[in-house]
Amino acid sequence: MLDVLRVAPKQAPDLAGRGTTAVPGLKVDKRRAEALVDAAVARIEVQQQRLFAENQRSLLLVLQGMDTSGKDGAVKKVFRSITPAAFDVASFKMPSESEREHDYLWRVHAMFPRRGQIGIFNRSHYEDVVAAHVRGGLPMQQVKRRYRHIVELERMAVEEGTTIVKCFLHISKDEQRERLQARLDDPEKRWKFRVGDLEDRARWDAFTEAYERAITATSSAHAPWFVVPADKKWLRDVVVSEVVASTLEAMAPELPPDDPAIDGITIP
Repeated sequence: MLDVLRVAPKQAPDLAGRGTTAVPGLKVDKRRAEALVDAAVARIEVQQQRLFAENQRSLLLVLQGMDTSGKDGAVKKVFRSITPAAFDVASFKMPSESEREHDYLWRVHAMFPRRGQIGIFNRSHYEDVVAAHVRGGLPMQQVKRRYRHIVELERMAVEEGTTIVKCFLHISKDEQRERLQARLDDPEKRWKFRVGDLEDRARWDAFTEAYERAITATSSAHAPWFVVPADKKWLRDVVVSEVVASTLEAMAPELPPDDPAIDGITIP
């Protein structure tokens, strides 16, 4: 399943031509999807405990996508069994005044996960390129330079013990319309809607082109991108949970050896 979603280095993801409702070769319905996610979450829980106990390496999951693509929902579903002490979620939106006094990756590097931790970027360092280019006209020369910086930052993190996987949650424009309308129609969710959502929606093609460029430039052997069909929330959760579970299992964290001092101890 994951091989067909992984973007090879220097390969264009062809977002316009990729489906948003199915994974090629995967036959699954909503009922079976729930069981697949539950099984993957159980695998994640085991490996996360070992990663935490080993305390030598870390995992970073980057979630990126159009507005309403389901980043929050994926985090809630996939990491529902993980102890809060073992993972952190960071979200990079508009930089604050103080953050603007530093380079654009300064705030990002500080949020990479500590050893033993799982880190989640729900909106990531890619915002400072994609959004800045589409909304504010960041020149193409700077766009290319920033992607070079990001590739090297991710390479450094990997060489220092952080495994990185990146998921682009790929939804259709029609699905986004329905989700935005649902926000407006639900009194409990209207607070999530902002006028700027419509301004970004009007730039749909520009954002698609910008993400196409971003993924092509930064999907690498050490930090690959996966394009996740996300119109169906349950399918999105199947894919993201499998990405995380398979990555942790490939890392194969090990429990530390027993302390000889505890041999023979019986709790009174």
